[in-house]
Amino acid sequence: MSTIDRGPAAELSWERFWQLIDLIGGEPAVAACAAFDAGCERLTEALAAGPAEEITAFGSRLAEALHRLDREEYGTQRAADPDDPDDRPLPLSDDGFLYARAAVIAAGRAAYERVLADPAQFARHSFRSGESLLHAHVDAFDSRADQDGRTSL
Repeated sequence: MSTIDRGPAAELSWERFWQLIDLIGGEPAVAACAAFDAGCERLTEALAAGPAEEITAFGSRLAEALHRLDREEYGTQRAADPDDPDDRPLPLSDDGFLYARAAVIAAGRAAYERVLADPAQFARHSFRSGESLLHAHVDAFDSRADQDGRTSL
């Protein structure tokens, strides 16, 4: 089996990554959040309108940002509903931990840097779901493929 050498992967600067994240318009709410989903759709549309390499590079930066938050001091925190302070905190599931990390990223660069500097800040995001962010670049690829008349890129 041979592989195709496509050259070095395009790199997306952190500045550009955060500019794209800003299109979301803020972190997801605790409950289902139509505004957050609409923001992720704006991000998807912006990615789909740009070069395919930027979509791939965005996905790589997103994975890197998620990985930086994949640490024990975040994952062992308990999720608490900020709208219900009497609610008993629950352990984060694997999916819940992933979605909370995505929520931190969706909240923007300043929130992300605060959480990296002070892991206790993660708890504020632990009951939020940034799941839609995780699909934005995949949806952008699908959109480009549809526009190009292909089934996939």
